[in-house]
Amino acid sequence: MTDKPQSQDRHFQRREKAAIAGLHLPTAEELLRGMAFFRKDLAEDIREYSGRLSGRVRKRQQAGLSLLVTSLDELAVEQSKDGVLAVETALDLIDDTQGLPVDECRLRCRFYRAFLGDGQATALIAGEIAHLASGDLLPWESRDLLLRSLSWAAHSRTLERRQRSGITFEASVRWFEHELGGYESHFRNAITSSTIDEPEPKDSSSAGLAVPTWGEEPSEYETRPTDGVVVINTIGNDTTADGKRVAKEFAKFKQRPLPLPGMPELTVVRGRLIAEFPYAAAVVDDVLEGLGCRLHVHLRPIILLGAPGSGKTRFARRLTEELGAPYELISCGGLSDSAIGGTARRWSSGEPSLAVMAVCRHECAGPVVILDEIEKIGTSRRNGNVHDVLIGLFEPETSRRWHDPYLQAHCDLSHVSWLMTANSLEPIPAPLRDRCRILRFPDPEADQLPLFATRILERLYIEAGHDPRWATPLEGFELDALASAWTGGSLRRLERLVEVLREARERARRLQ
Repeated sequence: MTDKPQSQDRHFQRREKAAIAGLHLPTAEELLRGMAFFRKDLAEDIREYSGRLSGRVRKRQQAGLSLLVTSLDELAVEQSKDGVLAVETALDLIDDTQGLPVDECRLRCRFYRAFLGDGQATALIAGEIAHLASGDLLPWESRDLLLRSLSWAAHSRTLERRQRSGITFEASVRWFEHELGGYESHFRNAITSSTIDEPEPKDSSSAGLAVPTWGEEPSEYETRPTDGVVVINTIGNDTTADGKRVAKEFAKFKQRPLPLPGMPELTVVRGRLIAEFPYAAAVVDDVLEGLGCRLHVHLRPIILLGAPGSGKTRFARRLTEELGAPYELISCGGLSDSAIGGTARRWSSGEPSLAVMAVCRHECAGPVVILDEIEKIGTSRRNGNVHDVLIGLFEPETSRRWHDPYLQAHCDLSHVSWLMTANSLEPIPAPLRDRCRILRFPDPEADQLPLFATRILERLYIEAGHDPRWATPLEGFELDALASAWTGGSLRRLERLVEVLREARERARRLQ
């Protein structure tokens, strides 16, 4: 095969170097050929391209292009798969595309969606690369593009299988390129070895390419997908009367793989949480930071530390809901013994550990347990201590083989997530604190009063059984009255004030 002409290779390298330095925005064709993103960052590339195209489209001053401009502007601010799809939808609605780089934009959007984990878009890009390879190119160019096309096609199948399994996540560029490189290396070796005169394999079923499969060890950039996790493998002493009763109670879970909650689009989760808790944006980012490359939801134990009424309990619940994981919300005010870790079956009050009950109730191996106001747990050791139990459940080694006294067997509780709230750290033992991430949850601020008051008012109408549309916008004098009484801090106090305002509205309405 013909070697690469050094002049063309150097030309590509110079342009790629400029792209990495932020001096050149790669074209769609250059991206298909393997050039790095602008500043070597997917988000930066999306932001730069969206901003440039938005300015170009805006100059045309056509009413029919307003949706495209809006979609591009939003994508420049928040880079997500949904944002890319919004741009593609806006392109479909344009009547007069003359003079607009519509085909280039569509191709680039597909390229972005591929790197954001979309298997179908990855397959389409594989076809685009193959089409590019069929052009009037030098032999080495066609060869490299065909290898690249095969790699994208193989990787698209990987992504499609994950999506069909309900596993959604936003892959990193590094992970994506690592997978492509692995496939390309296998295809290159296979094609090279095929030029050597070798006898045909006797068993045709063993022929083929040694491409990565799910059965192999996962790379450092991914976690192996799973059909489920067996939480309860056996029931201890199941020949006794009590053992038979417990075995019957948990028969549907014994040796049954239970699913793990799939990872949602984290950019969407982040946007929704920040819209609802604008004062806690830093906490949102801290919590979501470690989830980017995971295939399923699992949080390291977290304590949200904040003042009473700051909204941390609601945040914990809304975070879990947005992540799509089932959860249990437990008030710690009444916990004073080790029953959270399970009670022996010989007692009339015998029951499994809290985590096992959560797993079975939701039929999920990875629920989230929210412990509200953990500092209120009793510290007496007369009947065991909750803190001691939690320390064991927080440790990966012990939680993987947690001995449940009711089941009298080991259970795999290592996929259960623990999320806690606290008003103070002092009552919490140091060994427990050391096993948790402690995130300070801020107080709501006075400048966000209109947002909080409007949402509280809508919720109050819903709780009263009314249509939320009855919650007409707050008028200026009403906001002024609230602002004079609430200068930030506890949302509970603001809720009481808004309730008084709602009652005053109702009285005025009845008098009309």
